[in-house]
Amino acid sequence: MQMCKQEYHVLVVSMADSFRTALSPLLSSPRFASVQFTDSIQAAKRVVLERTFDFIIINVPLSGDFGIDFAIDMSNQQQTIVLLFVQHNLYEEIYDKVLPYGVFTLSKPATKQTVQHALDWMVSMRERFRKLEKKNVSIQDKMEEIRLVNRAKWILIESLSMTEPEAHRYIEKQSMNQCLSRRIIAEDIIRTYGTIPIHKE
Repeated sequence: MQMCKQEYHVLVVSMADSFRTALSPLLSSPRFASVQFTDSIQAAKRVVLERTFDFIIINVPLSGDFGIDFAIDMSNQQQTIVLLFVQHNLYEEIYDKVLPYGVFTLSKPATKQTVQHALDWMVSMRERFRKLEKKNVSIQDKMEEIRLVNRAKWILIESLSMTEPEAHRYIEKQSMNQCLSRRIIAEDIIRTYGTIPIHKE
């Protein structure tokens, strides 16, 4: 299957060597840029403090910590998709617990094809999140531009006695004449004229 060229970083948490052995071939695709294995939640928590992962795959239970709370915590980070492998007899109970947090759940044993499909779904979800992240950044940038432009307008009004429409036209004209964004023009005005002076009664 032809996939996008995006690369993904994977953390696998499992005490069972057999699970790692079975999963490794499915993670050998070039799209998985790096795959790191840990054998406990404690070790996994240390690893995620040092770097972020696109996917975290957890084979429960784990020694000292079943792994559910960790899965939920990691899924709350928008950029991370979590997949839990659980025993068949516990599937319904655990699925109900983690469903509200967007954690994927698979019942063990699972076929190679089922796991491959789950990985494909995770890739699709990660790309959806990536688009949302870009959209959020774009909105934040736009809001920051509006904030800076408004600040620059008030500085022009206070410092050069312009009216609000005049200040608006001035920024728009400078932007067009210099082929620069309104944000850059606003930042230049703020640097040039400084903060709005405070008038004492």
